[in-house]
Amino acid sequence: MVYDLEQENKEILARYKDLITNTYRNLDEEQNKLIRKAFDIALDAHKDQRRKTGEPYIYHPIEVAKIVANEIGLGATSIACALLHDVIEDSDYTYEDLNKIFGKKIADIVNGLTKISVMNHQNISIQSENYRKLLLTLSEDFRVILIKIADRLHNMRTLDSMTPEKQKKIASETVYIYAPLAHRLGLYNIKSELEDLSLKFNNPEVYFDISEKLKLAKESREIYIEEFKKEVSEQLEDEGLNFSIKGRAKAISSIYRKMLKQGVTFDEVFDNYAIRIIYKSDAKNEKFLAWKIYSIVTDLYHSNPQRMRDWISQPRSTGYESLHLTILGPDKKWIEVQIRSERMDDIAEKGVAAHYKYKEGFRQNSDEKNFENWVTEIREVLENQQSLTTTELLDDIKLNLYSKEVFVFTPKGEIKILPIGSTALDFAFSVHSDLGMKCLGAKVNGKLVPISYVLQNGDQVDILSSQNQKPKTDWLDFVVTSKAKSKIKGILNSEKNNLAEEGKEILQRKMRHAKLNFNDEEINKMQKFFGLKTSQELFLKFQNGQLDISDIKKYTEGKGILGNILQRFRKSPLKNDVFTEAPETNLDMIVFGKDEEKLNYTYAKCCTVIPGDRIFGFITISDGIKVHNDGCPNAINLRAQYDYRVLPAKWVNEESFKNRIKIEIEGLDRMGMINDITAVISNNMNMDMKSMSIESNNGIFIGNINLEVRNRTQLDETFKQLKNINGVSRIKRL
Repeated sequence: MVYDLEQENKEILARYKDLITNTYRNLDEEQNKLIRKAFDIALDAHKDQRRKTGEPYIYHPIEVAKIVANEIGLGATSIACALLHDVIEDSDYTYEDLNKIFGKKIADIVNGLTKISVMNHQNISIQSENYRKLLLTLSEDFRVILIKIADRLHNMRTLDSMTPEKQKKIASETVYIYAPLAHRLGLYNIKSELEDLSLKFNNPEVYFDISEKLKLAKESREIYIEEFKKEVSEQLEDEGLNFSIKGRAKAISSIYRKMLKQGVTFDEVFDNYAIRIIYKSDAKNEKFLAWKIYSIVTDLYHSNPQRMRDWISQPRSTGYESLHLTILGPDKKWIEVQIRSERMDDIAEKGVAAHYKYKEGFRQNSDEKNFENWVTEIREVLENQQSLTTTELLDDIKLNLYSKEVFVFTPKGEIKILPIGSTALDFAFSVHSDLGMKCLGAKVNGKLVPISYVLQNGDQVDILSSQNQKPKTDWLDFVVTSKAKSKIKGILNSEKNNLAEEGKEILQRKMRHAKLNFNDEEINKMQKFFGLKTSQELFLKFQNGQLDISDIKKYTEGKGILGNILQRFRKSPLKNDVFTEAPETNLDMIVFGKDEEKLNYTYAKCCTVIPGDRIFGFITISDGIKVHNDGCPNAINLRAQYDYRVLPAKWVNEESFKNRIKIEIEGLDRMGMINDITAVISNNMNMDMKSMSIESNNGIFIGNINLEVRNRTQLDETFKQLKNINGVSRIKRL
């Protein structure tokens, strides 16, 4: 391609100028010099590089720096690091060079970002090992993760230039870890955008359908907000308040989750947008004014007390503060209203980074302390729990990343914040690890309860302990915090570790006898071959005799299968011819890879696949290729962790095959309803109905129907016609 270098240089300088002039924080002369120096180094480092779009590579670090400055609200050091974040990885500049030019702090942050990026390019068996390192950096300097989140956000915004397979891999990884981290760091807007963009590439039909419906509803939404403003503003102005009122649509991914969870359509999601009242206040009156506005709004409109949330009296552990109420607003429609000061809104928009803007005068002790406690706990879990696989570790931590919270009190009246569902035992571990290990029971509000008691908001908890108590395996069944789980597993695994060491020596001898190298790569392959989660399990099975030399022989005979399949799909030449031959057997129904090869496969049991569905193949260790639906609940995890084992797949002749599926239909019962349903299925659509069961209760019916479906088009048309039946309110595929 021919590039207009002069025009590109003008555009680069214009983008840099935009970064400096519109940055969220006011920069002094020294800070401007630092950022300019970082820009010059980045420009030099990336001078010969281009993105997949063909644009100069330097556009990317500039855009990441803009996100860091304006959407997260970090200062000059972080802006400089964002500009430099790919310099060590992509150029001849080294850590030592950056240390000399900028000092240790910036060099360390850029080096941390480089380590994460390098891990991203490696096809290791558990790719999320990357995130153990990523999370460890959080307590060293959380700016590494904030810049990494900004980097990921810009990559997601420009993901259209990637291949569909690469898009799905990156989108899955994003929603698997980066969105939860953004949520935990208080970056709610960025979290929502990451989830929306992930949905766009993982499930484009749903994304564009909801997006289009939100656009169509925009005009009526704006009219509704204006009506609310008109009614409320007059009352607030009479009280001398300085405020603004604005409305926003809920995130597409949030609406979709609600549709799935409640089994409803878009039109049935009643609160798909929210109204926010933001007021000016000094530190002294901030809380008082929030409740004053709350009183004015609830005098005008009826509120739903069950949906009231007070995050001002007790902020979330992320530092989030706001009053949420759901009111029956104009036209008698339910609407969520959020009340917060400018400071609270800033923290809600920019997360943990905004705390440092409000060091003086405001109540920031509790939220900063909560965040620091969380960082300390994550670090402790990561450093002390080596026996967990990274996937298990990540799952544990993600439970605590996304959890809603419960607030309880110590006997001295101090507040502890725990994930909802936490037990008395979780509380004991949160106070001190030793107290958790020796926990016998608890007194909650003066009443004796077992250690499995699930804590409620406002409980006062006093732990009872004994020197003779030891952790038990069943404790893992009811603790939910990652700290409690890791400590319990650590003690329980100490004895296992000794036995595993014996098993390791036994296996080492047997592998030497079988002429196999004893190294991490071989052990990892063997562990996967036998379907075990950890190498420790492998060693234990050799220690107790469940595996022996005969099993090693089976492994050496079978281990070549996975490698052979992977090798076939790593070939670089592409074929242009498309497979059009009619299938002779079921094995030819689906073809795999860019070369559209015919391979043996079976359907995964975790999802239902019918011809016409978007699908992919996954290479298992011992069970060949499994075909999954793109909407499979495991799809995101498989793409995020094992993308190198995911194969593109397509249907060859979908009309020639039938598949059985199950649908659920619900609505108002009436005479002739069953006849109308069967008429659509049997007469209109000419489908084979294998079974049907319908229950009616107080005028509402729910039915389950098993159908033979030829393809996705036939299923979609059937759903459309069933929805048109008078009285049918909901249909979904099970």
